[in-house]
Amino acid sequence: MTVADDLPSDRRLSASGLARLLGSWQRPGPAYAALADGVRSAMHAGSLPLSTRLPSERELAEALGVSRTTTTAAYRTLRDEGFLVSRQGSGTVTTLPASGAQGVHAPVVVRPAQPDVADLSIAAPPAPSALHPAYVTALDALPRYLAGRGYEPLGLQVLREAIAARYTERGTPTTPDQVLVTSGAQHALNLLVHAHVGPGDRVVVEHPTYPHAIDTVRAAGGRPVPVPLSSGPSGGVDVDLLESTLRQVSPRLVYLIPDHHNPTGTTLDPAARERVRALARRHRTVVVGDEALTDLTLDGPEPAPFAGAGAGSGFVVSVGSASKTYWGGLRVGWIRAHPDLVSRLAVLRGHVDIASAVLEQLVTAELLARREEILPGRRTALRERRDRLVALLADQIPSWQVPVPAGGLSLWPDLGAPVASALTALAVRHGVRVLPGPAFAVDGGFERHLRLTFSEPLDVLENGVRGLAAAWAALGTPQDARRSAPVQAMV
Repeated sequence: MTVADDLPSDRRLSASGLARLLGSWQRPGPAYAALADGVRSAMHAGSLPLSTRLPSERELAEALGVSRTTTTAAYRTLRDEGFLVSRQGSGTVTTLPASGAQGVHAPVVVRPAQPDVADLSIAAPPAPSALHPAYVTALDALPRYLAGRGYEPLGLQVLREAIAARYTERGTPTTPDQVLVTSGAQHALNLLVHAHVGPGDRVVVEHPTYPHAIDTVRAAGGRPVPVPLSSGPSGGVDVDLLESTLRQVSPRLVYLIPDHHNPTGTTLDPAARERVRALARRHRTVVVGDEALTDLTLDGPEPAPFAGAGAGSGFVVSVGSASKTYWGGLRVGWIRAHPDLVSRLAVLRGHVDIASAVLEQLVTAELLARREEILPGRRTALRERRDRLVALLADQIPSWQVPVPAGGLSLWPDLGAPVASALTALAVRHGVRVLPGPAFAVDGGFERHLRLTFSEPLDVLENGVRGLAAAWAALGTPQDARRSAPVQAMV
């Protein structure tokens, strides 16, 4: 049984859309074989998601300017290999071979640190030196809160004011009643999903995306619908495909990572942000922008605020966090939304944890007040680690294509062959832990990619690349790992 036998087709890709995705697919030899290679390569790269209904053979032939014989033979080849399945009433849908070694999405588990393993799978930098003084200051302020109950479902007023001031400073006027403090960005996303999504409801996500977002949607009974990232130079979600998907599936929620996208590192440009906001208003669909990595801009100016400069329509929601910018152990995040939604979420959170810890909220308020002192050094250290990791990969595994992100905490190298899951399993034996591309996919794909984080110290990065190089050499060049024809993908 194939994947597509179990999963409904949530979206349809037009002939012009598939032609644009394939780019320059032609190569010497039979045209049908080149076309089949292009489609297969797009699926391996993840730019063509699974469970996507493809255009008819006639429509694709017209869009590509080839004969229908060519498209018919290409589709037949892919069906025979298990990459396509045709179903009555649903057309031709992308899938993966049932017996293939392709990875599928599985929950990402944070494992305890091991001294003999270079762990490049977790995007979490150590605490800055300013964290301890911030705790000292917070402890001095704590006594004035001890007479109260300690339960503030919306968050401490001092922190909500600090968060609102930060949004206002960035160009999005915000008041404290538009802010809900949460126990991290993951908690914020969980609240938003459970407030909007029920069994069977669709949630649009970028492809690839943050693994825990996929898990959260499924835990609520929802169905994540993937939309590829743009093949253009700016990156970010493909807004044309996002618009068509909104029309086709009427999702209850859209989840995007507009800044230094996890895992690809791309950033949505200002014009695309405005289009996304317009789509949210037009379709009356809540669009969540996860800005947890915004402060970690390493090159160039900081991205424009996702919510924009206006008061907003209530359909654009921003999520932030102190975990990536300062320290994961703080477990403090926030939601910026319309006051009515903030109040609704505060009631919903009472089913889980009532309120966030007072001391950590005071620490976060202090860190936000001192961010201009803290962030330059933070960015310098991460920039050095990013550049070192890129240089190590270029030296020891030169066949990989490694785009350099302008911010964030990770790289998304293209291995040149669909072997990420096999390499990840082998790498552990060589003392390095990484995440394969399929961990960031809804139902498989991205077998040409790994996510490598650069938040670890330089010696850990060096040991990690040494282990990866050894694993890569041990993997060899299997027959199914031939470099495919170039596909216009998202990195």
